[in-house]
Amino acid sequence: MIKYLLFAWLLISLCVSASAQEYHTIKGIVVDANTSAPIAGVNIIGKNLYAISADNGEFVIKTVPAGKYRFEITHIGYGHEHFTVEIGRDDVQGLTIRLKESVTNLDGVELLGKTEKRKAQELSTITVGVDEEFLNKNRENSLMQTLKKIPGVSTITIGAGQSKPVIRGLGFNRVSVVQNGIKHEAQQWGNDHGLEIDQYGIESIQIVKGPASLVYGSDAIAGVVDIQPSKVPLPNSFSGEVNLLGETNNDLIGISTGIQGRKQHWFYRGRLTYRDYADYKVPTDRINYENYIFELHDNNLRNTAGEEINTSFSIGYISDNIKSETFFSNVNAKNGFFANAHGLEVRSSSIDYDRSNRDVDLPFHRVNHFKVTNNTTLYLYQHTLELDLGYQNNQRDENSEPVPHGNMPTPPNSRERIFTKNTYSLNLKDTFSPNDKHHIVLGINTELQNNNIGGWGFLIPAYNRYSAGVFIYDHVKLNDNLHLQGGLRYDAGLMETKAHFDWFQTPIENPDGSTSRVYLQRALNENIEFGNVSGSLGLSYIHKNTSYKINLGKSFRMPLANELASDGVNYHMYRYERGNMNLDPEQSYQLDIDIDHSSSKFNIGVSPFVNFFENFIYLNPTPNYYETLQIYEYTQSKVFRFGGEARAGINVTPMLRLDSSVEYVYSRQTSGPKKDFTIPFSPPLSGLFSASYQFKDIAFMQSPQFTADFRVTAAQNDIVPPEEVTDGYQALNLSANTKIQLFGKGKPAQLRIKLNNVFNTEYYDHTSFYRLIDVPEPGRNLSVSMTIPF
Repeated sequence: MIKYLLFAWLLISLCVSASAQEYHTIKGIVVDANTSAPIAGVNIIGKNLYAISADNGEFVIKTVPAGKYRFEITHIGYGHEHFTVEIGRDDVQGLTIRLKESVTNLDGVELLGKTEKRKAQELSTITVGVDEEFLNKNRENSLMQTLKKIPGVSTITIGAGQSKPVIRGLGFNRVSVVQNGIKHEAQQWGNDHGLEIDQYGIESIQIVKGPASLVYGSDAIAGVVDIQPSKVPLPNSFSGEVNLLGETNNDLIGISTGIQGRKQHWFYRGRLTYRDYADYKVPTDRINYENYIFELHDNNLRNTAGEEINTSFSIGYISDNIKSETFFSNVNAKNGFFANAHGLEVRSSSIDYDRSNRDVDLPFHRVNHFKVTNNTTLYLYQHTLELDLGYQNNQRDENSEPVPHGNMPTPPNSRERIFTKNTYSLNLKDTFSPNDKHHIVLGINTELQNNNIGGWGFLIPAYNRYSAGVFIYDHVKLNDNLHLQGGLRYDAGLMETKAHFDWFQTPIENPDGSTSRVYLQRALNENIEFGNVSGSLGLSYIHKNTSYKINLGKSFRMPLANELASDGVNYHMYRYERGNMNLDPEQSYQLDIDIDHSSSKFNIGVSPFVNFFENFIYLNPTPNYYETLQIYEYTQSKVFRFGGEARAGINVTPMLRLDSSVEYVYSRQTSGPKKDFTIPFSPPLSGLFSASYQFKDIAFMQSPQFTADFRVTAAQNDIVPPEEVTDGYQALNLSANTKIQLFGKGKPAQLRIKLNNVFNTEYYDHTSFYRLIDVPEPGRNLSVSMTIPF
């Protein structure tokens, strides 16, 4: 029934008729070509369209119908310029027009500017651009939860404030998260390890669906979440904003303040974010886990409170031939784990977890992620050289009640596991165009990881990991609307694991019947080398309002330390995990197709894919036990996958818009101990249907907008043990946002009100970390946020 409902809505969205014309906005800035200073009073003239640049050089042209337009730029003392822009269904923002001083009349020079949409259409890879407006309107408790509205993107959530990305059913280290050109490296291999990135201050994100190892290297086998560097501030400018947030479900309070400024060549940015939240509430008063009934006090999921303090600062320099920015950031978080999820301590614990909903008791983790990156770009005639340098330090402490298990005596403290990871990164890329037909990129990526461990609980050994790759990529313009892209890459890697022994003795029976007490060895000194060739070939074709893409790619992923050498109890999952030193690198082959049609009235698109893994790595439950805990072992199998996304939207009136999307992934293991089963965390068929209405100004509210999102998710009956079948669900979310003029003629503030899970529905997300212990998703939540610029 749910499947029919999903497709019925999709068809309805396509068939609704509309007679009104959609209008768009063109925004840009006019600056001096030599000094980059803004120019006021510039005339921007097109057919039936006109604007004059303000004191800061900015101009806005409103109510522009879809189409292609040519504008003439004139100002006394400057040569005439022209630019041409093509508008589909998106606004055009960020145009920069550079005028050259002149004392004589010069013939106009035509500048053909491409919108971000046009650039994406010319690429054969399946990419989705996310701008600052989308992030502000859809902001949730974590960055990846904010991006869940994008078809094909989901999350593995861990409580209220943590999540990790999943693209088309693949997550963990199969999705690369890149910030400012550097791959984010933390402890993302674990189910309960979140993503330590401050979601405030991000202006744009590029999401790549499908294999992206060609440019990004290992771990981009499923896709990439690429957080783009922010735009350089305007010359002689200073600005900032204050973001305020409050939520009812977990009593969250948050504030984030950012500033940025620039003189002529030097610029800087800074941000400080603080969030504090209590235990979140679920729409049930009891949880049944392994035949134990856990009563919840006031529906609070005990010990899921936390706090977060993030700081960042950058300083940069820009001129005609160079742009360089050094970025410092530190993310610090303390988060509690639902007490019943960690070894079932509540049955015997003396901790009063219901004493307060804001304190963080055992078990909890404390994470600190410090990052320094430098991005330098040199413009040298036909060549553009880009150098990215990065250093990251990730410190993670997992604390648990010091309870004896098996032969292990009572631990001396609560520090169960300590991970200290240092990562050094270097990327070098040369982009050049020998002629107007070829756009060639040569690149090198290198990375060194050093991971040390501590604490009384062993799971993975200390290790060093080295990787380096070189690639070449060519974008061939066959004609204006037909583009060919292809490239090759070679990677080499080395994993060095370090020996480890238990800190306590275990009795071992000798052949003669006697018993010895020994320190068991959990890991060996091992050196494992990896090598791989990957590549991609794709074609994109644009015909009027329709774009067609096809891309074939081979990607890879080096095995992680936990997959190779884990040998210990994971109390977060209540099981014993064992690695496999004989694992090969994952290799994946994927065919992607994308067809997108956009007009002024409606848009429709489909993005199917077919994917084959030669040796997919996963954690397989075995019939064996270690001290009453089931043993899980890492193994490999062939996996066949297919699926994709369909999307549609229509402007019913100039004020009312309907959107719908459907996503589906089918996975099947074709070899190994779980042959004919799916793979873990496979998302079910899901659809999102949205209606958005743009009101006219009401009193003090400017351009108020109301949005209703209705998500329909089918049951997930296709599981792999120990997963359980998850019922389907429907959930309604409402939101409203408006601009409010608080301070004279300055930029207006933005007020957003959201009501998630309107009917307080009890439902389960199959890809949630807590789904494994039968914990439903959060209940009704009202959030109010405001962004105040200055």
